[in-house]
Amino acid sequence: MEDSAGAAWQRWRLLVSYDGGAFRGFADQPAVPTVAGALRLALGRTARLAESPQVTCAGRTDAGVHARGQVVHVDLPPIPFDGIGLARALNRQLAPTVVIREASAVEPDFDARRSATARTYRYLVWNGPWPDPLLAATTWHVRDPLDVRAMGAAADVLLGTHDFRSFCRRKPGTSADEPILRRVTRARWSVDQDPETDVLCEGRLLRFEIVANAFCHQMVRSLVGSLVDVGRGQGNAATLLDRLRMNNRHRAPDPAPALGLCLVSVDYT
Repeated sequence: MEDSAGAAWQRWRLLVSYDGGAFRGFADQPAVPTVAGALRLALGRTARLAESPQVTCAGRTDAGVHARGQVVHVDLPPIPFDGIGLARALNRQLAPTVVIREASAVEPDFDARRSATARTYRYLVWNGPWPDPLLAATTWHVRDPLDVRAMGAAADVLLGTHDFRSFCRRKPGTSADEPILRRVTRARWSVDQDPETDVLCEGRLLRFEIVANAFCHQMVRSLVGSLVDVGRGQGNAATLLDRLRMNNRHRAPDPAPALGLCLVSVDYT
């Protein structure tokens, strides 16, 4: 691609973090705040474009979902910045709600979505009798005591390649008989220990991490909702396996709230 003066445009890769609570998701939508909309405006101003450029992300996050390591690519005309300068120029306009952690020039065939080989998501659950005001914006508060060992055993069921129709919202225009195959390479629960809260018996922070080649709409939130039910004693690993094999969302638990979910990183190897 070239501009009107014949100069070649450059493809840039951006590593982006954002507070999803401030946006109605990543994808650009008219008349509502989105991460893509904010990025496009800032990029357009920085590159002095008449129209905001299109951006492509590694994974579209829903309304309220956060990111620590979203990856975006964008094509820009020649600009008077290197990667550090571009990140600073954008952060002056977007921070702290959106932060460009890195910016680098890449080859024109790099594609933030299609070149990705794996994505890592994290979901946080605050498990205690009372909410924690310092965690309320990024965790799901669950009052009921949870059996983390049972949740971990159930999460093991997800490893490997499966049809995740039972845990995904289908794209409009696709058939209910069409499988949604995803390969999960990691799915595990852990407990973040905090000596202060342990002594006061106020609660504990549970962390679910899942890695897959790709994810479908509401997949992680739906899985977390089912796994938390297992932790409550409403089912076990066999129950989750049966639901996985149903290949439909009939009588599925509600998805976990969006605020506990974060896109942590994207792999390109």
